[in-house]
Amino acid sequence: MSDAQSRQVFKAIRRIVRAIDIRSKEVARATGLTIPQIVVLQGVQDLGEVTTTTLSKHADLSSATVVTILDNLERKGLVTRHRSDQDRRVVYTRLTDHGRQTLDTVPDLLQEEFKLKFAARSVHERERLVAAILSIAEMMDADDLDASALLVTGNVHP
Repeated sequence: MSDAQSRQVFKAIRRIVRAIDIRSKEVARATGLTIPQIVVLQGVQDLGEVTTTTLSKHADLSSATVVTILDNLERKGLVTRHRSDQDRRVVYTRLTDHGRQTLDTVPDLLQEEFKLKFAARSVHERERLVAAILSIAEMMDADDLDASALLVTGNVHP
């Protein structure tokens, strides 16, 4: 990759990160929840009663991050957790009624303008864009960054 291409890629990714950061702040102001908290709540809704390991895979977050998020969501009364009767080491999470009601009021995580522009593309182009974004995430080893950041900094920012 040339230096010019590298700069272009970095600048484009930086613009995406900035747009996501702005949207995250808008959503947090509207809901009192961070985007990772909403993603975890949606995961619990999608999967039903679920273990932390399964939820972390579904949400693309480390188990440690999901546990911290679940602690916060439990304090807010949005989820409950309980140990398995068969294996006390296994903990299940489920939505509360308050959690379901909260999810009903959560705004879309993607900006409306993006959704409209994306929908205006052909099916083939939308598929290409999704494949390209997934490929970029894989090239950046995004799956491993969450755990690596925790090891380096010792911080969790759910």
